[in-house]
Amino acid sequence: MNLRLDRIGTIGVFLTAILSPCCFPLFSFALSAMGLGSVTLFGGWTMYVFQGLVFLSLIGFYLSYRKHKNILPFLIGIIAFGLIIYSYYLNKSDNLICILYAVMFALLVATGLNYYIAREQKKACSTCSMSDGKSVELQSVILCPHCGHKKNETMPTDSCLFFYQCEHCKMMLKPKAGDCCIYCSYGTVKCPSKQKE
Repeated sequence: MNLRLDRIGTIGVFLTAILSPCCFPLFSFALSAMGLGSVTLFGGWTMYVFQGLVFLSLIGFYLSYRKHKNILPFLIGIIAFGLIIYSYYLNKSDNLICILYAVMFALLVATGLNYYIAREQKKACSTCSMSDGKSVELQSVILCPHCGHKKNETMPTDSCLFFYQCEHCKMMLKPKAGDCCIYCSYGTVKCPSKQKE
């Protein structure tokens, strides 16, 4: 799933705050500058919209963690969501707004971190793919042991290839004893399942 729920949730949190100046006075200057200083976008629902968007961000951080296996943005999201619950339902002091601002900027940091991690993993290898949270090379050159013909092939990530016919000499290649597939026996790169070990 390529939907970036963490980004959508974080942008939504900031838009809710900017468009609710009575609840978030730090951002009231933005609407005041446009002559909309007393507008409240969601009225009495602002608290619930804000919590929902933080929860949406948390879901996005979890999905990203499952894909990239980097737990830091997800942990920041858990802490931010816990602070939201604490500030709205358990906190009886006057520091509610400070906690909300801390949550917003924590989500911003976590979203930026998520973006950076995803971008770095994409740059690491142009012919790689993510499989079970690990980066695997998908291109391998198969060398026919009979005629020496070389062919660049893309390996499947969900299965092993047991038979391969050389397009030059038409010989059927089978894995060597102890190898799981033809890529492990005749390829320049081991198959994705071996790379993940």
